[in-house]
Amino acid sequence: MFRAILLEKDDAGFRAGLTDLDETRLPDADVRVAVEASTLNYKDALALTNRSPVVRQWPMVPGIDGAGTVLESRHPDWRPGDAVVLNGWGVGETHWGCLAERAQLKGEWLVRRPDAFSAAQAMAIGTAGYTAMLCVLALEDHGVAPAAGDILVTGATGGVGSVAVALLHRLGFRVVAATGKADEAAYLQGLGAAAVIDRAELMAPGKPLQKERWAGVVDALGGVALANACAQTRYGGTVAACGLAAAMDLPTSVAPFILRGVTLAGIDSVMAPRSRRERAWTRLARDLDPALLAQMTDAIDLGPAVFERAEALMAGRFRGRTVVAIG
Repeated sequence: MFRAILLEKDDAGFRAGLTDLDETRLPDADVRVAVEASTLNYKDALALTNRSPVVRQWPMVPGIDGAGTVLESRHPDWRPGDAVVLNGWGVGETHWGCLAERAQLKGEWLVRRPDAFSAAQAMAIGTAGYTAMLCVLALEDHGVAPAAGDILVTGATGGVGSVAVALLHRLGFRVVAATGKADEAAYLQGLGAAAVIDRAELMAPGKPLQKERWAGVVDALGGVALANACAQTRYGGTVAACGLAAAMDLPTSVAPFILRGVTLAGIDSVMAPRSRRERAWTRLARDLDPALLAQMTDAIDLGPAVFERAEALMAGRFRGRTVVAIG
């Protein structure tokens, strides 16, 4: 038996709670993992609160991220005792996830946990931090260097934004953080933001081309904010788009792309191939300051606090990262 959060939905409605499950109920996959830590992302909060049809199969154990130790493996890459990390791949949506003491996962989904990180630190990073690293890599791959100018990070107090600010600062970039939470300026400056601007500056519809301000952008908002960020990006700059916290649409024109040579780089973390994941985790181990990671992280136990934190995330009442201690 193992403890897990179980989500159920049927004619009687939606139910969510912590329960004991028999390991025979785990889905079929070739690696069994003892989960030591998980985390809460926005997608997890959607599933836990049933605010959006994130879950595609019922019943479901949520948790799109997990870090733990291999117990059993039929996959050639993994042996019992290996320390692994899981991010995405539809886990917590179509396959039982990691807000549980046990998970049965496909070997090709797993990445070896860097020695630099404990299981808790890996989950303090989680999909949000790994996505932030993918964004930074996209900027670098398109030639954006610290000397090119300011980097805008939107949704800066969120998980992706917090890690992006810390990473970019460590790499020598001057970071401008955009947030709707004016009282969090000190938090963002502590992570390395050189300046903090009000998100409202990006939320009103603007001209297709605006004053050039940014050498690069990490955007977690989408919608009008992303459109304005593109319109304000300097000639040859790159915008890494990884989220839709504000909106899914993109009300812009081709002007920034054909007149200023701006690159709009889409960042997918869910289905990214293992080689890209390994590159991101290797760089996280090298470039993310553990002290800053601790500064943006809060820990809770697998229990009622998970549901409370999910509600806080949905209401925008929490910043940074949440680690769920499990094993």
